[in-house]
Amino acid sequence: MIAVGSAAPDFKLESQFDTEYSLSQFKGNKNVMLVFYPLDWTPTWSREIPGIESMIDQFKAADTQVLGVSIDSKYSHDNWAKSLGGVSYPLLQDFEPKGGMAKAYGAYLADKGITDRATVIIDKQGVVQYSVGVGPGGERDISALLAECQQVNG
Repeated sequence: MIAVGSAAPDFKLESQFDTEYSLSQFKGNKNVMLVFYPLDWTPTWSREIPGIESMIDQFKAADTQVLGVSIDSKYSHDNWAKSLGGVSYPLLQDFEPKGGMAKAYGAYLADKGITDRATVIIDKQGVVQYSVGVGPGGERDISALLAECQQVNG
């Protein structure tokens, strides 16, 4: 995983909304929470999505933009989000080159060909303030991540 205190690598990826997102577009304006996950349609991520959705207004109040990231295509993200009743935040396709963004953040599991279940919180200056991987079978504590975002926003 990328080290806390490191400059976060910029990226430019498309989402299920057919919109391109980059880290640099948020610099100076919002903190960013990157929520890496192995694949769409997985049971753990299907539980985490509602947890994040239920707290999305609190993440926004902490000046934090949530971005989901996996190796799946934007079409898979879109279909999966619709199957869950919609996802209000971008799910980015780290599709080509496969896992390129995850590799830059140390969240790509080359031996498995998927992204780790990991979270990286980046402050408004583009510096990594939190970086933890829990493994593909692990689960995140969304309330604890919100607390981390609130602390970063200070």
